[in-house]
Amino acid sequence: MNKTLQLADIIGPIMVGPSSSHTAGALKIALMTRRLCKHDPVHVEFKLYGSFSRTYKGHGTDRALCAGILGWEPDDLRIRTSLDYAKEHGLEVVFTPLPNEPYDHPNTVDVYITDTEGETLSTRGVSIGGGMAMLRRIDGIDVSITGEHTSLVVCQHDVEGVLASIAGILSRNHINIATTRMFRERRGEKAFTVMEIDSDVPDRVVEEIHEQPNIIQVRVIPSESCYQKKHHVPQNAAEDETPVNVPDVSEVDAIDFMNAKQMLSYCEAHSCTIAQAFRRREEILCAQLGRHAHIDTYLDRVLSVMRSSVDASLNKDVSTMGGLIGSESKDVMEYHRTHAQDDPCDDQLTRLTSYALAVLETNASMGRIVACPTAGSAGVLPAVLLSLQDEKGYSPAQMREALLCAAAIGYLVSRNATVAGAEGGCQAEIGTASAMAAAAVVQLAGGSPKQCFNAASNALTNLMGLVCDPVAGLVEVPCQKRNATAAVSAMSSAQIALSGVENLVDFDETVQAMYKVGQSLPFALRESALGGLAATPAACKWCASHMS
Repeated sequence: MNKTLQLADIIGPIMVGPSSSHTAGALKIALMTRRLCKHDPVHVEFKLYGSFSRTYKGHGTDRALCAGILGWEPDDLRIRTSLDYAKEHGLEVVFTPLPNEPYDHPNTVDVYITDTEGETLSTRGVSIGGGMAMLRRIDGIDVSITGEHTSLVVCQHDVEGVLASIAGILSRNHINIATTRMFRERRGEKAFTVMEIDSDVPDRVVEEIHEQPNIIQVRVIPSESCYQKKHHVPQNAAEDETPVNVPDVSEVDAIDFMNAKQMLSYCEAHSCTIAQAFRRREEILCAQLGRHAHIDTYLDRVLSVMRSSVDASLNKDVSTMGGLIGSESKDVMEYHRTHAQDDPCDDQLTRLTSYALAVLETNASMGRIVACPTAGSAGVLPAVLLSLQDEKGYSPAQMREALLCAAAIGYLVSRNATVAGAEGGCQAEIGTASAMAAAAVVQLAGGSPKQCFNAASNALTNLMGLVCDPVAGLVEVPCQKRNATAAVSAMSSAQIALSGVENLVDFDETVQAMYKVGQSLPFALRESALGGLAATPAACKWCASHMS
């Protein structure tokens, strides 16, 4: 993964459901492609490969891709109606699933655009999990664009001096270049130069580059941080005008945590919690990009969306994509209210179960949720944290620290394994979410960094080997109940760790074991809707009657 993972990549994106990889990630591919277009598209064809080709309707991938071409962001509640909107505004959208064609990544889409001037553009994108995406091809030429930085994409004739002239213009305009790469098929023909920039590129600079000899086209793809800024706006806008202190190189190296062992060493050396270590990492990474982190503002936004994603289903009826789920969260609360003496679960456990079910109902109805680390597992962390807050009265500051601790766990799994069901099975999604929640509980209870990792290891172990088998490709069955189960597992995993019980296998080795298990799962058990519960007679009968 050629991307530096930050807080909003793990506790986020804030998005419309139902799938971070198949909805938010797909949208980002289309959105980056749209930003390469000079004129408005009139015809778009999406060729879908691997998991995309088999589950694109159930996961809302079709609507998300269309929304991206329309220029909408991942949290736009209009996504569910994007296909109707496109039709009403004269945009023709075609989807071509190619389930038997070869692919390099299971979440791959080729985009072919014709605009109002008759010009064409093609891209290949992949969704790499957790709402993150990359462009890997433009007009048949291999590239690598992650969206981490603002990308200046220059189409040019491959002749001497072109790169130097582009760099000179940027330098004269005080625009710093983070990376530069040239991509071409053959020497002397058409090529693409992709420059990752540390700031925005004004239109006048784009025009100046375009006027140079041998330049065919210049496009700018804004960084993801441009989207995130609206969630990082400080209470006092003047804060944005204060200087950003560039960190020392040695400190940058110190917070580049490759594994839990390194993070634990940092915590011990600085007498800090995992949450504090990850907070410092986020501050430094943002400073490197020349901006303030505004971590607490973002986390407050996350907590607000999490609470809304619970309330949205508990307080009203929702209509999910497939109709397989829809009122289970209210049913659990009603049973506890009317059968309190017979109910084996107490108030907190009832809230936890109901909240997890509720978030998945909101997600499956294409409501707004927080992927943490994915949309399919988005109910675990809110269920655990919000139910505990409701029962024990944890403060907003304590909740923020719990989220940061959870983010650290998710970051390490993402860096060293995967959180995508299409790559590692449901264990990668729901297992990681449970691990994040378990560590967060230990953080809230005042446990040590080591106990946080022990709790996370317990949770990963409990769910290791879990397959990803969404019925009809919908993030509904068995996803909803697995979120509740994973939330319960997180609580018991935290209690075991807090009691001082040690683990034979540490967190880093547990993550590697999970990854190897995921790699050994057959394709049918990795978000393809071809195996497990999705292939049972009952599921197939339902699909035949509802999905034709």
